[in-house]
This record gives sequence, C-alpha cells and structure tokens, in this order.
Amino acid sequence: MTDQQTLTRDQERAEVLDKAAKAKEVTPAVARLTTPQKNDILLAAADNLVAQTDKILAANEADLNAGRARGMSESLLDRLALSTERIEGIAGGLRQVAGLSDPVGEVLQGRRMDNGIEMKQVRVPLGVMGMVYEARPNVTVDAFGLALKSGNVALLRGSKSARNSNAQLVEILQETLAKFDVPREAVQLLPCESHDSVQDLITARGLVDLVIPRGGAGLINAVVTGATVPTIETGTGNCHFYIDASADIDKAIAMALNGKTRRCSVCNATETVLLDAALDDEVKLRVIKAFQDAGVTVHGHVEQLQTVGAQDVHEAEQWNEEHLSFDIRIAVVDGVDGAIAHIAKYTTGHTEGIAAQDADVLLRFANEVDAAAVMLNASTAFTDGEVYGMGAEIGISTQKLHARGPMALPELTSTKWILQGTGQTRP
Repeated sequence: MTDQQTLTRDQERAEVLDKAAKAKEVTPAVARLTTPQKNDILLAAADNLVAQTDKILAANEADLNAGRARGMSESLLDRLALSTERIEGIAGGLRQVAGLSDPVGEVLQGRRMDNGIEMKQVRVPLGVMGMVYEARPNVTVDAFGLALKSGNVALLRGSKSARNSNAQLVEILQETLAKFDVPREAVQLLPCESHDSVQDLITARGLVDLVIPRGGAGLINAVVTGATVPTIETGTGNCHFYIDASADIDKAIAMALNGKTRRCSVCNATETVLLDAALDDEVKLRVIKAFQDAGVTVHGHVEQLQTVGAQDVHEAEQWNEEHLSFDIRIAVVDGVDGAIAHIAKYTTGHTEGIAAQDADVLLRFANEVDAAAVMLNASTAFTDGEVYGMGAEIGISTQKLHARGPMALPELTSTKWILQGTGQTRP
C-alpha cells in the first residue's frame, strides 16, 4: 500500500468517525423534538423532494449510466432506478410516517410500588442509527424519516453505485432540517469509496448505538459477523410458495405469479414454487407453463419436471439463494409435510406462502413454518411495512430478538424505566 493510499484510508476513517461523533453530539436535540415538530419536518421534506425531482433524476441518471458502464445487472439497475413516480412514492412514505403515532414516550407498563414509588417503562430513542445498504436510494429517505420520527439520528452508508442519488437526497433532507433550525447532522452520508468505511461504522462503539444492514446476503453477513456495534439482521428473501392439492388452482397461479413477477428484484419476491405431488400432472404442467408464458425461466430437477411434460426447463444450481430476476425454481414435494421440510432446509426466514383450502393444511403450515411472515392464500409480495400500515420501513428483520418482520417506528426505540418517589430509601 502506498503512502497516498494510506493517507486516503486514514482520511476515510477520520471522516466516518468525525461524522459519527457529530451524530452523537446532536442526538439530544433530535430526541427533544416534539411530535408536531417532527411531523412538520417530514411533510416539508416530502414536498421538498418532489419540488426537486429534476435534480434527483439527474443525479440518478449519472448513477445509472455508471452502473450500465460497469455491466450492472438489470435487477440491480431496477433497484437503483428512480422515476417521477418513485420519487412521489418516496415522498408519500414520509407523509405516511408523519401520520403515524409517535412511539417516543409511550408508556408500556407501570405500577405503584407498595412504598409509594411510581414506576413506568417508556419508549425512548435508540440514539445514532447506522444504516448500511446497497443500490436502493429510496432507503436513504426511508431511513431518515423513520429515524427522525422515532427520535434517532441517521448515519447512512449507501453503496457506491448510488453515490450521486444518495448525495442529492441527503442534501435536500439537510436543507429541510436547517429550515427548522434542526442540526443538519441529524442525517449524514458516509463515504462509500471502499468497504473499509463499513467496518469503521460497525466498529464505532460509543458513537453508534445500532447498525442495520439492508441488502444481499454477502453484505448482511459481513456486517453481522464483523460488527462490535449492536446490529439487527435484515435477511435475504428466499421466499417459497406451496400449492397444495386442495388449492383453488386459478387463484394459486395468480398468487404465485404475483409474488414472482410484480417486482422480481425485491426481497419479498417468490423464488421457489412447491407443487403437491397429489396434484394432477396436467395441473403441475399448467403452473410451469404459466410462468414460462409470463417470461419467467423455470429451474428445478429437470427429470422431475419433464415427467409432467415440461419443456425448456433448466437444472437448478442451488435452492437456498435469491434469484432477484425473472427466474423461478419449481419442485414437486410430498404434500404439506414435504413442503414444510423443504422450506425448513432452504428458508432464509423471510416470507413463506401457501395456497390451500384444507383448513388443517393451512393450520399446520402456519404453525410449523419458521419465518418472519407466513402468507395463507396470499402472495408473498404482501410482506412490506407500507402494506402493514407502518409507512416506510427500515427493513425486514429475520432474526428473533427485539424485532422480527417489517421494522418501523416502535422497532427503532428502546425502553427506559422511570421511578418517581418522594424520598424513599431502600432498607
């Protein structure tokens, strides 16, 4: 490593730690904001984003051009791309958050002790919330909105592929904060030239209170295994959809197609369809052809699929990863038992779905499948914080501690016990 590279690395680390220190410094100012103040900021930020759509789109086009030049896949380009409609949607997410209940100060429980001390457990902000995420610039705004409403400061480390888009978005958000005399450091963008800045963020104990990774399996694993700062794992979505012999086949096909084709590059997209062996071969073939007719490439055990008459199918290279593209794996399993066993082996714990009319089959699937969300006769696409009524979401947690499933405002708070007495002493 040359001296110049060492200097650049030192400067990068210094910038991360300096911004983290400034974020820590302004946490009291953000935590003091009242609910009306936070809502006014969020609504103004939404309006400001829409008003500066042209600037955002110009910055995003620069990122897209750079991505195409580097050979970025179509699925990643789709995640990166912004449009007038998507910017309106991002702004709408902020407006939704403004309309949600403020979790800060909510009393979860309380009682009066025998000695007269009044005790209560209340929600409080976490403090400095770090985000590490990949090509989706909408996360920049979502993280800001949810962090602000829950009284937190957002420290954002987006990907290099979205550097221009993220920089423009953060500049607009900081402009909005300044108009309300709130420190601009309430949202900051960290350098993204190298992965080292991620390591600087996730090891900044004492300055950063929580880190949330959002992206592919590699990024999430790197953050979770390398962090000394507490993390919440937002998992990848290897989502399955099982079609039982008792299912309404027309509806089952519609749900499975929706889960795959609505937007194939997101984490709630269906990646594997499991067919009950008890289904007629012509029904199995109908499901396969429905995907092929929709332009989806079918993968699986070729010999198994060919026995039902399928053509133009490909051998599945793996069963435990996301495609994030117009590709689907299809397998025949031995009823709901086989489906549950297959899912248990390959699930990432995100979302698993079933089409069935047999109540006992539905109950078994709901009780025995281990995932953050289980869809009974509904598309996997419904796992979404906005759909759940949470407004913008910070991610889908696939862990089992603190938060699981879509994370929004309550999940971005901690709690504090407050005891008020009149001079009592403990014997």
